[in-house]
Amino acid sequence: MAAPPDNDVLWARALHVDLNGSPALAGVSLGVREAEILAVAGPRGCGKTTLLRCLSGRLVPQEGEVWFNSSPVHTMGPLLRERLRRDRFAWIGPEPRLVPELRAWENAALPLMLRGTTHRAAKAAALEWLERLDVGGTARKRPHALTRTEQQRVAIARALTAQPAVLFADEPTAPLHRADRTHALRTLTTAARSHGITVVLATHDEETAEAADRLLLLEDGRRLSAVERPEPEAEGRAACSLSV
Repeated sequence: MAAPPDNDVLWARALHVDLNGSPALAGVSLGVREAEILAVAGPRGCGKTTLLRCLSGRLVPQEGEVWFNSSPVHTMGPLLRERLRRDRFAWIGPEPRLVPELRAWENAALPLMLRGTTHRAAKAAALEWLERLDVGGTARKRPHALTRTEQQRVAIARALTAQPAVLFADEPTAPLHRADRTHALRTLTTAARSHGITVVLATHDEETAEAADRLLLLEDGRRLSAVERPEPEAEGRAACSLSV
């Protein structure tokens, strides 16, 4: 078992996962550089969510290795993996999964409060991100009083408030309308770059994938290719297709 390259904050080798008797991942290997935004793209059912769950310690692969910095995630016990997810990782899914009893700002502040951050500091950070995502006016509302779009923005604010080393985003803008999706994605990627957050973004949407630094294509649980995104000045001259 060899440690990952020094410039990779996340590294996986030969991941194999079977779900319900069918292969979800079949030998996928990859490295993710520090502060990189990596889009994992491909059609529905190609293994994107399973890959993110393995990389984040939510799922232990049946075969293969997953490393975060110099720590082997695949050999950690449940408590260590839970601590890693709480302290160093954040997750945004297509469903907001907010705590119904908590107000919007409390949901956004929850990761910091669980780490022992003071109430005042956690609230201030949560309110800042809610404002950036244009849902500052919902701060005192509970989830049942929010629209689906507002709930998802609160979930994104919760992930960014946590200031994670790695943010895993599984179709994070799927429930949003086009204008809302564009704004939320821009906020997420801008925050990641300004705060040095590594992002692994699963999507089947080409426009969403274009926000990434690099594109990894999956099909039927297998890696097809990895494509460097063009520099901003070259974006008009080159494009990456998600057709696989």
